[in-house]
Amino acid sequence: MSKTSFSSLLRSTSVLCGALAVAFSAYASAPKILKKVPPEFPAEASKQSIKSGTVKAKMAIEADGSVSGVDIVEAQPRKVFDKAVTRALMDWRFEGNGEKQSHEVKLVFSNED
Repeated sequence: MSKTSFSSLLRSTSVLCGALAVAFSAYASAPKILKKVPPEFPAEASKQSIKSGTVKAKMAIEADGSVSGVDIVEAQPRKVFDKAVTRALMDWRFEGNGEKQSHEVKLVFSNED
């Protein structure tokens, strides 16, 4: 193996290790959930014959583990489940670590009545 090829391989390995370290630290620092409150399936969705959906939301978590805000990142269908998700996530509780943090979740709705 030439010196140039070896240097290139070394750089590639270094970049890969760095990416894995970032991914692991993101996973390792995920806040521990102490209390989950499931969202209710909205009556309005049932009236509109909507049987399923998904919502991705980002929570702002205070140093004591309480949720201080919820942002809807993505929803399908749009605006149908947002209020139910926000109400439920505001009641979630995390293990406080003394620092503000955020956590993203994806909730799936299904109502097969």
